[in-house]
Amino acid sequence: MTDDPSTNAPSKLHNGIRVLRAFSVDEPALGVTEISRRVDLHKSTVSRILAQFEQLDLVARDADSGRFRLGLGLIGLAGPLLANLDVRRIAYPSLERLTERTGETSALVVWSGNESVSVEQVPSPKQVKHTTPIGTRYSTSASSSVQVFLADLPEATVRDLLASRLAHPGHDDETSVRRYLDRLDTARADGFAVNAGETSVEELGISAPVRDHRGRTVAAILLSAPSFRVSEQLQARLAAIVRETAVEVSERLGASPS
Repeated sequence: MTDDPSTNAPSKLHNGIRVLRAFSVDEPALGVTEISRRVDLHKSTVSRILAQFEQLDLVARDADSGRFRLGLGLIGLAGPLLANLDVRRIAYPSLERLTERTGETSALVVWSGNESVSVEQVPSPKQVKHTTPIGTRYSTSASSSVQVFLADLPEATVRDLLASRLAHPGHDDETSVRRYLDRLDTARADGFAVNAGETSVEELGISAPVRDHRGRTVAAILLSAPSFRVSEQLQARLAAIVRETAVEVSERLGASPS
């Protein structure tokens, strides 16, 4: 294997793009040696490129295996292309209506391994509001969108995420973990999850799952509002509207009417 002897910027950029393209849907996690073989670059060169990309969040390294995956920083770079994402395109009119009906910020979030990521938002027209700009990440177990996605995963996977990936204050013994799993059961049965000031005392979040034609949760509708504006009675009404919106988007994706 030989490196391009040129040190000019175009050559470095070309090598960096080749490294990113080494990852695939079938093989999302790769080691330095595997990447080196695929792009025909020395391991030292690949390691330097990966180290720079890790700082930029373009790749992420697994602490246990040492293997790399593409990072969430790529979402920011791919922002303009997200308009072509079917669920994002289909959901946007529903998000607009949700914000019109509630007066609060609505967003569409997707799951990325161990956190949910905002890929679309319609901000509240009110002066005091909570916004969820594209690329916002939610990685705490109390986050309403995280609850929605975890409620769709096997218990063993949820336990693994609680143990090693998610920020989860208070889940340090079997009793608290069991209590959280029961909470996910409730969210699954209700069709929505609530974060009433648990991650930020000033914010209330309500999320509901968006399902595709196979019944898989492919996204979540998230409504964010200042806590002071939402009474317990209003919270119940907003939750029903968020769930209704998620069902509407799901049906447009081919899910069976619920």
